[in-house]
Amino acid sequence: MTKFVELDALDRRIVTELQRDAALSNADLAERVGSTGPSCWRRVRALEEAGVLRGAVRLADPQLLGQDVTIFCHVRMKDFSGDSIAAFETFVRDHDQVMECYSMSGEWDYLMRVVASNVADYEHFLMRTLLKHPSVAGASSQFALSVTKYQTALPVRG
Repeated sequence: MTKFVELDALDRRIVTELQRDAALSNADLAERVGSTGPSCWRRVRALEEAGVLRGAVRLADPQLLGQDVTIFCHVRMKDFSGDSIAAFETFVRDHDQVMECYSMSGEWDYLMRVVASNVADYEHFLMRTLLKHPSVAGASSQFALSVTKYQTALPVRG
C-alpha cells in the first residue's frame, strides 16, 4: 500500500499550479503560490523526490493529431498465470494507442482506453492485434460519442 504524503498549504498550491501548467518558470510559480524562488525550487524538488510530482508533459489535442475516435475496451483473459498477466501488460505498454489500462474487478479483467484515427483503424488493432494475443480470450468495445469531461489534474486537498 502506498503511503499518503502529508502536504502543507504551500505544497498543495505548488502541486495545483504545476498540474495546471507544467511549463511555469520557477519565478512565475513562486509568484503564483506566494513564495520565494529558492524556497519554491526546494519544495518542487522535495515533491519530486517524494514521488508526488512525476514527469512534466504537454497535453496534445487528439483531433488535431488525427486521433478522433476514443474507445473503451473491456478485455477478458484466458488465464491468470503470472506469465500471461506479464505478457499482456507488456503488450499494453508496447502499444501507443492504448492510452490507459486498468486491472478490474467484476465481469471483465481489464479496461483500456484506446485512441484511433477512425473505426477501421480500431478494427485493425482489435482484430489483428489485441484478439490475436495469446492471453486474451475476448473483448468488448464501446465508442465514446463525445467528451463531457476530461481532466488530468488531481484534486489537492488538505
